This record gives sequence, structure tokens and C-alpha cells, in this order.
Amino acid sequence: MSAVESPRKIEVFPVIGLEVHAQLLARSKMFCACPVTVGAPPNSATCPVCLGFPGTLPVLNRDAVALALRLAIATGARLHSESQFARKNYFYPDLPKGYQISQYDRPFSTGGSIAIDTPEGEKAIRLVRIHLEEDAGKLLHDTPYDDVPEDVSLVDWNRAGVPLVEIVGEPDLRSAEEAASYLTELRRLVRYTGVCDGDMEKGSLRCDANVSVRTSPTAPLGTRVEIKNVNSIRFVAKAIEHEIERQAQALARGEAIVQETRLWDEKGGRTVSMRSKEEAHDYRYFPEPDLGLLVLDEAWIAEAKSALPELPRTRRARLANAHGLAPQDAETLVSARELADYFERTVAAGAPGRLAANWVTGEVLRWMKERKVSTEDALSFSVSPERLAGLLKLVESGEVSAASGKDALVAMLDSPAEAAAVVAEKGLGRMRDTGALEAAVAEIVAGNPSQVALFRSGKTQTFGWFVGQVMKKTGGRADPAAVREALTRALETAAP
Repeated sequence: MSAVESPRKIEVFPVIGLEVHAQLLARSKMFCACPVTVGAPPNSATCPVCLGFPGTLPVLNRDAVALALRLAIATGARLHSESQFARKNYFYPDLPKGYQISQYDRPFSTGGSIAIDTPEGEKAIRLVRIHLEEDAGKLLHDTPYDDVPEDVSLVDWNRAGVPLVEIVGEPDLRSAEEAASYLTELRRLVRYTGVCDGDMEKGSLRCDANVSVRTSPTAPLGTRVEIKNVNSIRFVAKAIEHEIERQAQALARGEAIVQETRLWDEKGGRTVSMRSKEEAHDYRYFPEPDLGLLVLDEAWIAEAKSALPELPRTRRARLANAHGLAPQDAETLVSARELADYFERTVAAGAPGRLAANWVTGEVLRWMKERKVSTEDALSFSVSPERLAGLLKLVESGEVSAASGKDALVAMLDSPAEAAAVVAEKGLGRMRDTGALEAAVAEIVAGNPSQVALFRSGKTQTFGWFVGQVMKKTGGRADPAAVREALTRALETAAP
């Protein structure tokens, strides 16, 4: 468990639960045919249904349900054969109907868990439920329009009605680090399963954190405070850390913690009060009269299970075991499904597994970052897995040194040629001319008499220095074994 001390030395034990909204990768909205758009002109992707005009009726999006089903299965949740939509009543400018269609007492699924890694080992973070709902619109406070006063906010209803799942976690997290790990795992899971793009900056994945503290690990739960809509994993961790410290200091001063909703002030590095926290009765939930029960049959569930891809933690274990990979390398490879696909295609094309992992997590990722290629676009990287495998086979066989292989990869970034052709064209293959190697060795030995004297006096560690100098002079193309043999002969016969 993680304990935090305030400046007044009061020890507190955090209890954290996360509620995450994930925008489903459906083409149309939850209850109408309006397209799900990003960057469209304000209020252009709306219709009488998603704007809540009188007399309109919602029609459930089957594709959105299929995506939610996929996520629920991936988390091991208990699927409910019948679930019900409800009206969640509240009045806000970004909610044109005056209520949100969500689920309440009969959700889509309950239970399940997300596994995270901790210093003590794997820990399962339980889920309360996953339920379906529609999104609200978006308020624009800092408007780009010259004719709009600074104190006026505008509303864009394009997002109203966009399909969401809400993943409600149990309060099983005990530190900001665990919360960040949970969000990382959840974001990777929704991306792997194709449920959501996981882009927190664009609001596709939004997190609310419920934080409370108590004075011992077994004390009753404290008063929880909600931190609303934090848009990055790093900021979620920072907001939780600040809120734990704020509550600890309040308790040290003898103050009561107030149940409320707070916002994360990124510039100030603090949470600020937004409003008192609502409870379920404040929303006056009641069954949505215009929608029947959502019924899942066994055939639909079986179809979703069969279409589920290998999940990231399962894939990580398989790759590590199959190729003898270091845990960190395996973790990096499965950080994005497409990057893991890139690695596996490289191996399938003939590259040794451990060598391929070293290169993909090293040189390939470095150049992808340089060329601004995201890991989700790994398969569009200019050096295909098959071409990389061709290069790695040359490195593995000793025909190309690791250093020359890196030079060849750079050349391949802007060339469609195969590795062997690039190596031949650039003269990057191993040095085959023994005369040239002998000459390089002789020049290094003759030009460094003091180092020769040290070697001959018994300081044999200087031999490695000579090897490095020869490899540098030959551009890394000399065979290391041949270099050592030539140096041994040259140093033995060198003048004292």
C-alpha cells in the first residue's frame, strides 16, 4: 500500500477508483444515423433525434453494442442477457434533450477486471460495470471568433449522441502510479480490441478519478472527491497526487473533507472546486420509455468471442517465452498492436527473435519517432518488416556488422531497395581484404607507441582500446575476430 505524508506528518492511505468514458469506434451515433465526426464545422453533424426535438424516437446502433460486447468479454465481465436504458436527467447547455440516455440499475455488464503490474507483482483491479450511453455536446469557452465576447461560451452539438461505454472501476487503486498503470492497460486494451482509438487529447478517452484518504489501511473509507475529465495519463497521476496531499493537509488541520467535484488546473498544478457532487437521486433516473430491453443472445456473444484478437498481456507473455525476450522489450513491443504485428512479421520473414526485438525497440522506434510515425502506424513505416528481416539476416550471419547495419537502415528509409542491394551499393559489407586490414592494424600500432608499451608491460586491458581504434578506422566493417588475430600478431612483434 502507498502511504503519503503531509507537511504536518499525518500519514494517510489513498483509496482511488476510476471512471473512464471511451468513445466507441462506430461510424454513426448511438441513437440516430448522424455520422461520428472529428473536426467537422460546429453543429453540422446533427439531426432532430440527437438534438432532442419533440416527437423523435431513438433507434439503437447495433455496431456500438457489438463494440461494447467485445470490451466486456475482453475484461472477463459478466454479460447480462437483458439490459435497460434509462434517462439521466440534468440540465446543461451541452445536453439539448435535457437528459442523457444511459444505463443505471440494469447495465450491460458487471464485474470483470483489468490487470496491472506493480512492484509486488500483478494486481487485478476489479470493475463494477461497463454500460452504454450517449455523449453530450461540447462547450467552447475560448472561442476563435472575433465577434463573440470573451465572457460568452458557445456549444457544438456534433458530439451529442456519440456512442460511449463507461468503465466504472472498484476503488482498488492505492496510488497515483497504480492509477496511471491501470489507465495505460485500459487504453491499450480498447485499442487492441478496436473498441476506441484511446486518444485522450481529443477526448476519445476521458477519465474521472474518485479519491479519498484514510488514516489506516483498515479504517472506513473516507469522503471521496471526484476529479473530472482529465485528458492525459500523466495529468491524471499529477491530479491524484495533488488531491491526496490536499486531503491529507486538510485532515491535519482538523478540517472535514467535502464531497465535491473538482477540476484539474494544469497551469496551477492543483485541483479546484467545480460543484458539489451529485448522487444518483439527483439525476432522477427512470427507464427510457422509447427503447425496449437490449437483449444479447448466445449466438451474438459467441460471434464476438471468436472475433476477439489476442489480448496484450497474453501476447506479451507469449512473445517473451517464445523468443527469450527481456520483460521490458516484450512490454514495449506490445504497447501497440501494430508494433507487435510489425515485430512478428519481421520474425516470420526470417529474422531471429531476440535480434529483431533489439532492433525494433531500438533503431526502428528511434527512426519512427524521428519520422513522426506513431506506433499505431508501425506497419506503414518506410522499412517494411520483410525488408528489415533481410537486413537482420545479414547482421546475424556476420556479413554486415551491427554498426554498418544501422547505416544500411538509414539508407533504406528513403530507398525501396532490399538490404543486400543497399549494403552492396554503399560498400557496407564485411571487409574481405586481409591486406587492407593488416595495413590498418599496422598503422594503429605504429602510431601509438605509448599504448604499445603499456600493453607489453602487462596492462593487457589496453588490447580492447586497440580493437576499438581499428574498428573505428575500418568504419566497423572489419571482422572482430580477424581484428583480434591481426592485432595479437602485430603487438607481439612490435618494437619495444
